[in-house]
Amino acid sequence: MVLAIVGTIGSLAYPVFYSYPHRFDAAKAAVADPGASVDTPWGPLTAADRDLVVRVRLAGLWEIPAGRQAIERAPTEAIKEAGDHLVAGHTDLDKRVRTVAADLAIALPNQPNAQQQGWLAELSAAQGEDYERKFANLLRSAHGKVFQAVAQVRSSTRNSLVRELATAANQTVLDHITMLEKTGKVDFDAIANDMAPT
Repeated sequence: MVLAIVGTIGSLAYPVFYSYPHRFDAAKAAVADPGASVDTPWGPLTAADRDLVVRVRLAGLWEIPAGRQAIERAPTEAIKEAGDHLVAGHTDLDKRVRTVAADLAIALPNQPNAQQQGWLAELSAAQGEDYERKFANLLRSAHGKVFQAVAQVRSSTRNSLVRELATAANQTVLDHITMLEKTGKVDFDAIANDMAPT
């Protein structure tokens, strides 16, 4: 009976572990040459593709806590609703990005980067009207930047997993931009200046 169980588990695991013998080539290529493109069963994986996968993960690492904070503090219903959308959208995207990264052997960060940690600290320190403005503008600006990156990779990638992730990210980011703008606290002039090329 034990042999039958081991045989069954082995037969299920074999396709996962051995049917794609070059599954770690993407990780090796990224370490050896961060700009390298590598073939995968889902199409070529470029440096821009890998960068997008990492950026989607990073977005969730700070925006989920920011959304939870907005729900808890909820100075207005619009801020609370935007927070709800951030948490729901990035929770779903985070599941997707971890699956894609595992399939493509892309290493993901486990904490927000220094800039994102700074944004979270700014939000934590703010109160009342200042909090509402910072929440809406920091997140709207960040979403505007990632929206451009997602669109660029979505239009150019030949990797089907990255394309599917970019499509999902595009829909989520657009929803979040819409919800943040509905708060009535977005300073569009400041956002435009922040997004201007330097």
